[in-house]
This record gives sequence, C-alpha cells and structure tokens, in this order.
Amino acid sequence: MGGAVSGGLLVVGDVVTDVVAVHAEPLAPATDTAARIRTLPGGAGANAACWAARCGVAPVRLLARVGAESAAWHERALRAAGVRPHLVVDPVEPTGTVVALVGGDAERTFLTDSGAALRLSTADWDVELLDGVVHMHLSGYLFFTDASRELAELALRTARERRVPVSVDPASAGFLSTLGVNRFLSSVEGVSVLLPNADEARLLAGRTDVREAAAALSLRFPLVVVTLGAAGVLLASAGAVTAEVPAEPAEAVDTTGAGDAFTGGFLAARLAGAAPADAARAGCRAAAAAVVRLGGRP
Repeated sequence: MGGAVSGGLLVVGDVVTDVVAVHAEPLAPATDTAARIRTLPGGAGANAACWAARCGVAPVRLLARVGAESAAWHERALRAAGVRPHLVVDPVEPTGTVVALVGGDAERTFLTDSGAALRLSTADWDVELLDGVVHMHLSGYLFFTDASRELAELALRTARERRVPVSVDPASAGFLSTLGVNRFLSSVEGVSVLLPNADEARLLAGRTDVREAAAALSLRFPLVVVTLGAAGVLLASAGAVTAEVPAEPAEAVDTTGAGDAFTGGFLAARLAGAAPADAARAGCRAAAAAVVRLGGRP
C-alpha cells in the first residue's frame, strides 16, 4: 500500500485481545443469537501501528503493556505485521480484552476490560524509544487512568523537547465524558495533530455542529482531522475547515478498527511528505481495506 517511508514512528498505546461477534439478527435477550465469533489481536495503538507499517513506515515501534498469558502471541502477531514491539509484561493483570458486538449494519458496540493495557506507567518509559523517530502517536485510551496518563504526559513532554511532533486519537467519547473534557485537553496540550471522530470532536469542542467543532478545536491544535465514518473526513486548521475528503466506498463487514486503520494510513502518508488532504485520502483507503474483514488489523 506504499513504498518505504524514511524516519521512524513510535506508537505508545494499547494491545488488547479482541473477541469479535458478528450477528446478523438483533440480540435476543435471555436466549441464543447466532453469530460468527473470532478471537483476534487488537488495541487502538497496536492496530494503528500495524496499519502504518503496512502503508510503508519503517521502523514502527510500539510501547504497550500486556498480560503474561498472551504476551508471546501478541508479540508474534505484531512482528508478523512489521511492528517492533516493546511489550511490558504485567505481573498481575491479564491482557486487556474487548468484546465487539457487530450488528447487521456493521456498526459495533464494545465491552471493554482494560486489564494490563492501562497499567502502563512512567517506569515503562525509555527515552531511547525516540531514537530515530520522526513522529510519535499516542492512543487516547492512555489518558483515562492515572498511571497511563502520567506515562503519556511524560512521553509527550520528552517528544516535544526533542522536537518530535505528536498526534493523539482521543479514543472514546464515553471515557472522555468520565475523565472530563478540560482534564483531557490539558493533558494533550502541545499535540500537533488531533484525530477525533465526530462524537469526540463535538464533545471536546462543546459544539453540536461537527464543522464548527473541528474549526474550534483547530484553534488549540495545529491540525485537526475529524473522521465521519461513511461521510468521510474533515480537516481544520487555524480556526477554519480547510478540506473535506470523501470516504472510500467499501462493503463493510466489521467497522472495528476502521479509525485505527485511518490513523495508520494518514500518518504513513504524512511521514512520506503528503499534504494533509492527500494523507486523509490515504487514511480513507486504509479504512476501506479494514472494514471488509473481521478485526482491526491489516
């Protein structure tokens, strides 16, 4: 999906085990509903890293925390996808698990047990992870617990000291509401690229109109890229929407990880020198490739 990109990418984020259940009929309470069920490697940070590698970035490093019971499996999967994993094995908690219920319309509902994923801490950080790195991406899930938020803030400060630009995917409107918008925005101050979906953008900006939300957020972040699902992508900077990019057509089977695929494709294109709108088109192509199969990885 692209040639090799010079300069490395560091993703600091989450590795989880996805249990994906695709059910054509609505869930039937208190009885059985037929479904296709698969257990797959996942996690927003890990997925984005794998898609970036697929789209030509080399090297791609990933810092994440996993449980001992599946550490080897996840490491093999990441290496097979072209990612250099730096996995901290948690002595207490198992790897995080997400149950994704995917309905007939390909939309999904998540049940999330963060497990070891959000126990990543400042003790796990090594400044040498930034050696040779030209961009760092932070999974927004890290900001939702104290320990992992401290790690994310440390990584962000260190990257800025080294003049390495940083992007953040806010990850979850539900978790953002629980944490608090102001607390999140304070934690991500100094980020170069914010990659929210429409719900996250509206929540963070306090606006109901997504175009107004994107424009407002771009007064705080140099580049705001709002994913709109099948409606495409909005880009904003300096207080105005600067581009609208249509989605790539695809027959969606499972939208799990579509946003992560977009992030990986977008970052790969940007690291290759693409303008923001062209990078968004590359992200849309990756997202279209993601939704035609189960799970969030290429």
